[in-house]
Amino acid sequence: MRTTRAVPLLLATLFAVTACGAQVERSTAETVTVPRCGQPVQYRAPERAVAYEAGSADKLFALGLTDRVRGWVMPPANPPVEESPWAADYARTEKLSTDLLNRELVVDAGADLVVAGWRSGFSDERGITPELLDRLGVQSFMHTETCWNYPGHPQRVTPLEGLYEDMRRLGAIFRVPERADQVVAGMQTRVAAVTEAAPRLDPPPSVFLYDSGTDRPNTAGNQVPPNDIISLAGGRNVLGDLDARWTDVGWETVVQRRPEIIMILDYGDQSAQEKIDYLTSLPQLRSVPAIANRAFFVLDYNEGISGPRNIDGLERFGAYLKEFRR
Repeated sequence: MRTTRAVPLLLATLFAVTACGAQVERSTAETVTVPRCGQPVQYRAPERAVAYEAGSADKLFALGLTDRVRGWVMPPANPPVEESPWAADYARTEKLSTDLLNRELVVDAGADLVVAGWRSGFSDERGITPELLDRLGVQSFMHTETCWNYPGHPQRVTPLEGLYEDMRRLGAIFRVPERADQVVAGMQTRVAAVTEAAPRLDPPPSVFLYDSGTDRPNTAGNQVPPNDIISLAGGRNVLGDLDARWTDVGWETVVQRRPEIIMILDYGDQSAQEKIDYLTSLPQLRSVPAIANRAFFVLDYNEGISGPRNIDGLERFGAYLKEFRR
């Protein structure tokens, strides 16, 4: 495998940098300090970035960084990249794998930056962590939204604020801060338009997000983008009091909280319609208003994970709530 040759090369590069005082000075001068979760990290300007999942790649493409993307890793559950607003950028860059992120893939690609989330790309269990990449001389960037439970350096922000922060941090790392500010300003303008037009219903329509699961449904707590999408559009996440990211609950919880709308996260082998059919087939959910009234909203996977398409999902759900009738 090429991996066996690439690792020594990276280590040799590290040795050369640390063995020569002039190179250390130049390297230090050419870095910018940007937080990685709560940890200040010095970054060199990347030229061969690897992105895991569409949320990561979309952030880079939205900043106009296509020429500095070495490639992307897209697990099979992710919707086709051809559906992305940046489909042309995906076509210009290389699909490196349809598997999970791993160390060998990163080294083999000669990456100088890996963009992913904590436990969504980076993982202790799979042996691909920022600390390990640091030792290999490969830089890493973690989505701020995923830093909530990052060991040693947690950082808590609302998910959309995390998105804005990511764009600014990536802008600093790639030396395009003005471009990042423009992108963020555009996002904030669109969000403000949705919130200003949001219906003021009292109480707000209650929403349960269904990701997957049969024995116990997987859903969204208050630390993932759908929570912000629901609240900013004028709704209320029935699990918004749950201090968690993606998590399992019991069906009895869904019944007790009586959501008026069920938001379906659309991805994977099971289509959104198949998920709806499954939910409507469950006898224990018949008393739930959303089931009785067939009130379903389909959220695309890449509108639900941290990335620029969060704003698309917010706009679509805002339009849905404006037409919602109890």
